[in-house]
Amino acid sequence: METVQIVLERELLEATDRAARRARRNRSAFVRDALREHLRRLEMCALEARDREGYSKQAASPGESRLWEAEAAWPAE
Repeated sequence: METVQIVLERELLEATDRAARRARRNRSAFVRDALREHLRRLEMCALEARDREGYSKQAASPGESRLWEAEAAWPAE
């Protein structure tokens, strides 16, 4: 592990410390987990954007959605 120094606003630091105490983690572990989660979300957003772009470039074939319409229909009561 590497030791780094970061600058945080007082309010952010205090909120981080409160959340770390509630999670029963030390500040460093809490911040590491938060960074990992944020990086995971960024990667997921990038993958979703790539998929959206790919699907938007490929036109749907005629009748393609008809196959799924029956699956999306509400069952008869």
